[in-house]
Amino acid sequence: MQVNCYILGDDRTRRAAVIDPGDDYDKIKNTLAKKNLKAEIIINTHGHIDHIGVDDRFGLKIYAHKDELPMLKDEGLNLSAFLLAPFSVKNEVYPLEDGQDIRLDSIHLKVIHTPGHTPGGISLLLLHPKNKIVFTGDTLFCQGIGRTDFPGASEDVIIKSIKTRLFTLPDDTVVYPGHGPSTTIGAEKKANPFLG
Repeated sequence: MQVNCYILGDDRTRRAAVIDPGDDYDKIKNTLAKKNLKAEIIINTHGHIDHIGVDDRFGLKIYAHKDELPMLKDEGLNLSAFLLAPFSVKNEVYPLEDGQDIRLDSIHLKVIHTPGHTPGGISLLLLHPKNKIVFTGDTLFCQGIGRTDFPGASEDVIIKSIKTRLFTLPDDTVVYPGHGPSTTIGAEKKANPFLG
């Protein structure tokens, strides 16, 4: 489904967090094996089918914002009912809130609630002394923003989320979006046509 899945691994323990596994289970499993990593948790930036399609196959703890939980469990809300294979997450989903920390060994992420594409959409700020990175799901793209024509979406809300939650990060923060190439906060402030 052309979703960017991200794997964060601890160098010492080899335990890993998987962000938005999408639908390519075998490719993710092969990448983990190649890097000698063991996935421990899944984090969904939001609940659309292209980001959650293989959540259950891993048999791991799944984390998503509390406002996304209905979407993960409902085939209509997560848009899978429109495909040939309706899907809902059967495994338990642990609810996240804005500002919450997610820690796995040396991996430390802070949850930033960035609604607009979906009500419970989140971005994940990597708290690391040497790297400035934010995973934005389908909120902010390189030269774009997430779609706002789905149920529960709002163009006004997504623009507010970006300007008040993401554009407060340093300009050199690298943005890893849910689709397409990476960018930086500074580049999007200057040239994103949706954000004027």
